[in-house]
Amino acid sequence: MRKFLVNVNSWTIAATVIILLLFLPNLSIVTGIFSPVTENWLHIKEHVLFQYLQTSIILVISTALLTIFIGLSLAWLIAQYQFPLRNFLKWALILPLSIPPFIGAYTYHGIVNYTGVIQKTLRNQFDITVNPAYFDIMNIPGAIFIYTLFLYPYVYTITRIFLSQQSASLIESARVLGRGPWQIFFKVVLPISRVSIIGGASLVVLEVLNDYGVVKYYGIQTFSTAIFQTWFGLGDIESSIKLAASLMGLVIFILIVEKLLRGKKQYSFSSTKIRPLPLVRLKGKKAILASLYGMFIFSLAFLIPSIQLIDWLILTWGKIPFNNFLLYVKNSVMVAGISSTLIIFFALIVGNFGRLVHGKIAKALPKLTVLGYSIPGAVIAVAVVTAFIAVDKALAPVYIMLGIDTGLVLSVSLVMLIAAYIIRFFAIGFNSIESGYDKIGTNFRDASRLLGMGLTKTFLKVDVPMMKGAIISGFILVFVDILKEIPLTLILRPFNFDTLSTKAFQYASDEKIMEASQASLLIVAISATAIFVFHKLLEKEPQ
Repeated sequence: MRKFLVNVNSWTIAATVIILLLFLPNLSIVTGIFSPVTENWLHIKEHVLFQYLQTSIILVISTALLTIFIGLSLAWLIAQYQFPLRNFLKWALILPLSIPPFIGAYTYHGIVNYTGVIQKTLRNQFDITVNPAYFDIMNIPGAIFIYTLFLYPYVYTITRIFLSQQSASLIESARVLGRGPWQIFFKVVLPISRVSIIGGASLVVLEVLNDYGVVKYYGIQTFSTAIFQTWFGLGDIESSIKLAASLMGLVIFILIVEKLLRGKKQYSFSSTKIRPLPLVRLKGKKAILASLYGMFIFSLAFLIPSIQLIDWLILTWGKIPFNNFLLYVKNSVMVAGISSTLIIFFALIVGNFGRLVHGKIAKALPKLTVLGYSIPGAVIAVAVVTAFIAVDKALAPVYIMLGIDTGLVLSVSLVMLIAAYIIRFFAIGFNSIESGYDKIGTNFRDASRLLGMGLTKTFLKVDVPMMKGAIISGFILVFVDILKEIPLTLILRPFNFDTLSTKAFQYASDEKIMEASQASLLIVAISATAIFVFHKLLEKEPQ
C-alpha cells in the first residue's frame, strides 16, 4: 500500500509541476497590467486602442457568421444527401485547413493584382482593362474573405461528425409530422447542432484573433499587429504587455459569450437503438447544384491557391539556394519535432494523473493546461519573454560563476521558443491523449496491478502500447500546427533562425511572393497529407 501511495505521489508531483509551468507564465500578463504607464501607452489608449478593438470585432463577427453559413450548409449536404462527388468532397472539404491563412492571403493577392493571372488574361486575351481597385483585397473585406475560406473547415468538420451520428428517428419523426426539408433544417437540425456549431465557430474566432500574417500583409491594424509594432517598433515591452492583457480580456469575454450561447440545453436519445441518418439521393438539378456548390468552395479554398503555388514554384525553381531551403526544413522539423515530443510526453503524465487521482481538484487541474490554446500567440509570446527574462535575472549569479558574460541566456535561445510552443499547443496533444485514455479504460491497468506490477511499469508496459494510436495522432496534429505557426516564431526565434513558415512570410512581406511558394507548398503538402490520414483513421473509428 505504501509503495502504491509513493507511486501516486510521484505522478502527482510530476503532473502538478508540469501544470504550473504551463499555466504560470500567462499570469505575467495579468501582473503586467499594474506596470508603470508610459507615454506610448497613453497615446495608444487615447487614439488607437478603440480602432484595434473595432477592427478585431468586425473581423471576428463577420468571419464567424460566414464560416457558420458555409460550414453548416456543407455539413448538412454531406451528412444528409447522396449526390455526385460526395465521397470525394466529404474529406476534400477539410483540406483548406492545410493552407495557413497568411499563405492564402498572399496567394490570392498574387492572383487578383495587376500582374496576376485574372487581370493579365482580361488584358491579353480579351483586351479588357479594368480598374485595379475592383480587385483590391488588401483590406478588411479581403481579410474576411481569406479567413472564411481557410477556416470554415473547423465548423464543417465538427458539425458534419455530429450530424452523421444523429439518430434517423429525429428526422423521420419530423417528416411524419409533415415538415419539409427547410422546416426540418431550421426546426430540428439547427437546435440540436447548436453546440457543435458554436464549438467550431469559437475555434474560428480564436484563430482570427491569433493571426498575425494576414493582417500584417494586408496592412490591417489589430491587437496582434499592435503588439508587434509596440514591442519591436517602439521598444516598449510595458505597453506590449498592456495590449496583450487587453487582447486576453477580449478572448475571455468571447469565451464567456460562447458559454452563454451554448446554454444549458442538452439532447439525448430516448432509445439505445440509434440509426445514423439515411442518405437521401438527390436527382436532376438538385444533384448538380449540390456538386457544383461543394466543388466551388473546394476550388476557391484549396484547388485554385494550390495550382497558383505550383505555378510559382515552377517559375522560380532554382532561385533559392537548395542548401538554404534544406536549412529551413531542418529548423522547422527540429523545433516542431522536439516540441511535439515534449507535449505528448507531458500530456501522458498529466492524463495519467487524472486517472490515478480522484477528486474535483485533480480533475480541474489538467483543464488549466488547455487554456493556452485559447490565448493568442502574441500574448503567449509576451508572457513567455517576461517569464524567461525574470528567470535569467534570477540565474545571473550562476551565469557569473560559469563565466558567462551576458545576463541573457535562456531568453535568447531555442528553449524559450520551444517552451512557448508547448504552452500554446499543449491542449491539442492533451485532448488526443485524454481521448485515448478514455478508450482503453482502466480494466487492463487494474489487472496489471493485481498481478503485482507497479504503476510506472504498468504505464510503460500496458498503457503506452495500447495508446499507440492516440500518441501518434496527437504527435502529428501538434507537429502540423507548429509547422504552420507564425506569431510565436517571429517574436521568439533566436537571431538568424528561420523556419518554413517564417521564411514564406518574409518573402511575401518583401513582395517576393513567387519565391515564397517553395516553403508554402511544403507546409501545405505535409498538412494535407496529415489531414487525409486523419480522415481515414476517423472513418475507421467505430461510431
